[in-house]
Order: sequence, then structure tokens, then C-alpha cells
Amino acid sequence: MYTVLICDDDKDIVSALEIYLTSEGYRTVSAYNGEEAIAAVRTENIDLILMDVMMPRLDGLSALMRIRERANIPVIVLSAKSEETDKVLGLSMGADDYVTKPYHPAELVARVKSQIRRYTSLGDINAPSSTGSIVNVIAAARITAHKRFHPLFITFFTAYSFHYKEGLQKLHRQNFSILPRFYR
Repeated sequence: MYTVLICDDDKDIVSALEIYLTSEGYRTVSAYNGEEAIAAVRTENIDLILMDVMMPRLDGLSALMRIRERANIPVIVLSAKSEETDKVLGLSMGADDYVTKPYHPAELVARVKSQIRRYTSLGDINAPSSTGSIVNVIAAARITAHKRFHPLFITFFTAYSFHYKEGLQKLHRQNFSILPRFYR
């Protein structure tokens, strides 16, 4: 039996997902913020994580980055943020899939099955983690953006300056010509 960690601050969503997943034969573990999710990964044998983005105490993407430092577990991000930049940011920070709310439960269960099938057939691949470099990119973006944090800036910063095989590259100002003037 596979174990799915459901992490969302909305208890009704967690309860509904528990019903759907247990009816499909999965064991579920619940967490209501990013800190609880990290603790669950440390104490439980988790096979897949369903992670909300906007949560109190520690948001889902920050929790995802911390989890990626220690574990190679499939993560499906569940979020009300449906902009393309949000999806790209979530996937580039380590998510294996990104599903926007509202979603159909049958589709979500199918995605869970697909990720677990892929994970178990390929095994726990211990590829070099790029999480540390992504953290550096975010820290640099916060400093560079006149001490203002903006996800769009980070997405473009990541896209133009981070390459998984080559590491951080020199940032060229012309890469940001499409950003709004007040974020340059």
C-alpha cells in the first residue's frame, strides 16, 4: 500500500482527498502547513506528496525546497494560482506536476497513480539535487530586485540564469527587457 501525504490548510479539501485516495487503496497522512509536511516526511514512509502552495507558517514551495534537500519523492502541487508563471515557478522549484484548483478528483487520482507508477518503475533516482542553486537564485533575485520580492522576476531570473548542468550563469540585463519597468 502506497502512502500519500496531503498538505493543505483547508481541512475540507484534505478530508475529501482522503476519501478519494483511501477508496483507491492508498494510505493517507495529513498536514495543514509546510512545517507539518516536512515533519511527516521525516517520520513517515511517504510515497507521494500533494502540496498546496498558499498556506500559513510555511508555504508549499518553501516546504517543497526543504523536502527536496533530503528526499526524492514525487510532488504534485495543488494551487489556486493558475497563471503560467506560477506553474513554471512551481515546476522549476521541484514539483513533478502542477494542478490548479478547482480540479476533478478523478483526474487528480489518475495523476497520483501516474506519478507513483513512474516513481516505482524508475526507482528512487538519486540524481544530483539542484535545490541549493535554486535557493541561491531566489536569494540573488530578492537582492537584485531593489529588495522587492516578485515571483515573475524570479521566474525569468531562473529561466535565464539557471541551467541544471551548467549552474549559475552571468546575468545579462537585456534578458529582462520584457519585465515591467518598475521591476528592473
